[in-house]
This record gives sequence, structure tokens and C-alpha cells, in this order.
Amino acid sequence: MKRQHILAGPLLLGLFAASAALFASAPLQDPSGVSDVDTHKAFGSKTAPVIMEVFSDFQCPACKNLYLTTNRQLMDNYVTTGKVYLIHRDFPLAMHAYSRVAARYARAAAQLGKVELVEQALYQNQEKWEQSGDVDGTVAAVLSAKEIAKVRDLVKSGTVDAAIDKDFALGQMYRVNQTPTTVFHCKGQTYPYSGAMTYDILKQFLNQLLSQ
Repeated sequence: MKRQHILAGPLLLGLFAASAALFASAPLQDPSGVSDVDTHKAFGSKTAPVIMEVFSDFQCPACKNLYLTTNRQLMDNYVTTGKVYLIHRDFPLAMHAYSRVAARYARAAAQLGKVELVEQALYQNQEKWEQSGDVDGTVAAVLSAKEIAKVRDLVKSGTVDAAIDKDFALGQMYRVNQTPTTVFHCKGQTYPYSGAMTYDILKQFLNQLLSQ
């Protein structure tokens, strides 16, 4: 997986704006620029001034780094305060043997209101289940017996695959070719960025968007 480096300071907005040209043909199907949102995997207010779509793969080390280093602070400081509407998108890469399995479990857990707990468990234990393939055991460790039974039933039913496929198809239309890729929407403008970023850089960029 490739990684990009971005500049801090006043050049941030211009850098993100330049990369938006890559997404010029992406379908923007409603005024917010966002379509097919699974509310079980979306957080915050739909009317927030900034919308963030994060396309990720549970077996991707860079996605793990982004989630574990920025997600909690992003949630506390921007999502729960009504500034950002955060959408987690599944983009399981073919190069990863168990990423789609992990996406199924997380998507199923989301329907039970346990998505944050399960996503955290999957990322924190990524190296273990990546080697063993034991996604089920990783998720079962943080859920009750009743909850994991429901999750297993949903995974076996195949009903969650359609939602994963929708996210993946949307990512392809956005020309996502690596994970994580974050697409920011603000005031009719779209700013995509591929690669992990520190919370400090994310904070600077969000504050620039919010101050426009």
C-alpha cells in the first residue's frame, strides 16, 4: 500500500483541492454529495457542515493506524459536537485474504449497534487474526453470546454483502485505489485524500474547512 505525505499550514486546503480533480467524475447524487449511507455505520449529524467518507480495509495497516490514532479524537471533538458527519465505508482489497470477512462481521455488528466496539477489536488485534484467519473469535471476544450468535446469523445469511458491495462500487466510482482514502465534502466542494494522516493534520484541515 502506498502512503502519501501532506503539508501542514495554509497549503493544506490547496493541496486537497488539487486532488479533488481526480474525483471530478464521481456521482454526487444529493445536495450533500453523499449517497447510499448506511446509518448503522455513520456518526454525528446529517446536517453537519463537513461530511467525511472514510474508505477502509480492516486488514490494512495504514487503516489501523488512522483508526487507532485519530478516530476517538475525531469523534469527541468534531462528530459529537455536530461539526462532522462521519461515514465508515467498506473497501476490502483483493490482496487481503480476510478483509471481506472482517467487513461482514463489522457490518453485522453495526446492525446491533456494536460497530465501534467491533471495529476497535478488529483493528487492535489485526496482526493476530490476519495470521490465524480467526475473525470470528476476535469479534466474539467483545460481544455477548447472544450478540455474537446474531452476528453469525447475519454473516451466514449473506445479507450484509450487498451493503459492502455498494460501498466498494462507490469507492471505484470515486477512483479509490488504496486504503485508507478519505473524501471530505464541504459547501459543495469535494476534497479527497489517499493515505493515513495524523490527527493534528486532520484537525488543521477540518478547521480550515469550517472557517471558510
